[in-house]
Amino acid sequence: MSTLLEVSGVSVSFDGFRAINNLTFQIAEREMRAVIGPNGAGKTTFMDIVTGKTRPDAGQVLWGEKSQSLLRMSESRIAQAGIGRKFQRPTVFEDQTVAENLMLALKKKRGPLAVLRFRASAEDRERVEQLAGEIGLNAALHRKSGELSHGQKQWLEIGMLLAQEPRLLLVDEPAAGMTAAEREHTTALLVEAAKTRAVVVIEHDMEFVRRLNCKVTVLHEGSVLAEGSIDHVTSDEKVIEVYLGR
Repeated sequence: MSTLLEVSGVSVSFDGFRAINNLTFQIAEREMRAVIGPNGAGKTTFMDIVTGKTRPDAGQVLWGEKSQSLLRMSESRIAQAGIGRKFQRPTVFEDQTVAENLMLALKKKRGPLAVLRFRASAEDRERVEQLAGEIGLNAALHRKSGELSHGQKQWLEIGMLLAQEPRLLLVDEPAAGMTAAEREHTTALLVEAAKTRAVVVIEHDMEFVRRLNCKVTVLHEGSVLAEGSIDHVTSDEKVIEVYLGR
């Protein structure tokens, strides 16, 4: 499979603290990857760099078949190019229904006139129902999003990102604060999403990472400490020392 995203030799410092240190990372199309590591390892900064929120001091970030430099693009342009990001805390429109949230997120022209003239077509409504089915919220389509459980809000936000048809989905700690049943559903949702796009999951919950059954990248002090299967990285002496503990 061809490489979708390639990060090479990237470094960034904040007030003299090197948050990312000569980081190299690659992910292919339709690949799932978990990124783990201790607090301060650079996991969130890595996502900030890929989405254009933070500009690195050195290195390059290349995207897609044409190896376009993401470092030359604005945050909104990067999102349009096909990179979707889900933050740790869900951000949904609480006064709108599940269906309305998904409808708002559909990949459409975004100019002021286009938004004013927007009328949902039968195709749009079908797509919204399909997305609700994918995220397991079919029965909640007409409920206000503010009434949903924490886990359901997380799924709705993932659905809103999927509505934009990203080629790469970046997800920050999706399992945090979920019940066991919600975590299981989230695992299935992400595994399904990775069949049609690349998915990068930052997570602390090792049991959740194990269930994703994918390649794992361990970050430490802003660079890759180890990479491989969950069994490979959890038996690595350096990983045990800096992250897992004895």
